[in-house]
Amino acid sequence: MSAYPVRVEARLEEPLNRGLWIVKWFLAIPHYIVLGFLWIAFGVLTVIAFFAILFTGRYPRPLFDFNLGVLRWTWRVAYYSYGALGTDRYPPFTLGPAPGYPATLDIDYPERLSRGLVLVKWWLLAIPHFLVVGLFTSGSAISWGGDLPDGGGVLYTLDWGGLIGLLVLIAAVCLLFTGRYPHGVFDLVIGMNRWALRVAAYATLMTDVYPPFKLEQGGHEIPRLDEPHDHLRTPPVRHGAASIVALTAGALLAFAGIATAVTGAGAALLGQARDAGGFISTSTERVSTTTYALTTEQITITGQSVPFLQQSVGRIRVETAGSRTPVFVGIARQDEAAVYLRGVAHDQVTHVALQPGGDIGYERHPGTAPAAPPSARTFWAATGTGTLTWDIQPGDWTVVIMNTDATPDVTADLTLAATLPWLGGLTTGLFVATAFLLLSGTTLILVGVRLAATSPSPAAVHTTPTA
Repeated sequence: MSAYPVRVEARLEEPLNRGLWIVKWFLAIPHYIVLGFLWIAFGVLTVIAFFAILFTGRYPRPLFDFNLGVLRWTWRVAYYSYGALGTDRYPPFTLGPAPGYPATLDIDYPERLSRGLVLVKWWLLAIPHFLVVGLFTSGSAISWGGDLPDGGGVLYTLDWGGLIGLLVLIAAVCLLFTGRYPHGVFDLVIGMNRWALRVAAYATLMTDVYPPFKLEQGGHEIPRLDEPHDHLRTPPVRHGAASIVALTAGALLAFAGIATAVTGAGAALLGQARDAGGFISTSTERVSTTTYALTTEQITITGQSVPFLQQSVGRIRVETAGSRTPVFVGIARQDEAAVYLRGVAHDQVTHVALQPGGDIGYERHPGTAPAAPPSARTFWAATGTGTLTWDIQPGDWTVVIMNTDATPDVTADLTLAATLPWLGGLTTGLFVATAFLLLSGTTLILVGVRLAATSPSPAAVHTTPTA
């Protein structure tokens, strides 16, 4: 048997400082920042590798070695910090193997990968392992809540740090008080990290060999019984600083291009929702009151918000469909509407639902019936029976909804709409930005691949034996 193609090894470096672990989160911040960018690049390059495997059956070697480097870097930082606390030696800033560091990771490069398996292994086939690794790393993958059958309350699993975090915390407390790292805890922590890294490599398409359901504890892997490399295998790739910068920058630009493409597609779909009048409508919400009127809170439009709203929102339309009687809707200045509704029983809408079927809040103002129906007043800036359109103007405004005959029990289906004159320009700009970002990102990724230097395979180097 050969060892598993993902090999995770670690060496506990003792003695460890009793209290250094308290500040390692701070010391590791530079690594966290760099890894944040590298993991974005990792995701983009994995997507590229997905299509390369799907069409050619091969994982491009420069991309494979870059992603392997990101996993190596991540494992070293995790081993130094709260993934293990197994060393006080600061992790190196490199994608390379760093064989002298006490935490190492290596993955055999697969010469061929299944073109069909790539479609399902990263999600469907890996689900059982995701459940296990979720327990190791966070517990959230198998957490649930709800009333127990015996009425005993709510049941939760560990939701922060998982079993690894709990064991590392125990090791940290032991270090603080005894200066020693319990070896049994160390072996278990490394075994769980080994399982998680194997699953990560499988789910990110770096191997077709299914991870074993086996907790291999301890810092050392099972020894390999055969050599994975020969002179016919693709030689490894060494990424210099220029190659790393080009690949990372290209992946970031490509990621931004994907984001603008999704946003542009959403804007285009929104533009297709315009009606014959050029309005884009929200979903319909039902508002009701047993009193004589419904009003909104004060809407203040002043200063720079006036031209901004006029250019971005455009014309506003309010549609109200009464369930029993025709409904009057009007927009008036806040003070004039307050005079009309003084002493009149009405409800003020304090908040609206953010999704269909959500709750709407009201504030009750007691009183009696109005002295006259709303259409008899002349202070309205815009009115309508069922539909109202209004061009935004500066001032303090409120919207009033009443039955046209000023009777109580107002019920209406309310729909808001606006013309959004900027939407067309935004959609065009987003697609132009998408083309630029994707083209620039692709170019930089290709440059990064070309800048990567090919190292000779160890098996290809022939030496003359000495006598």
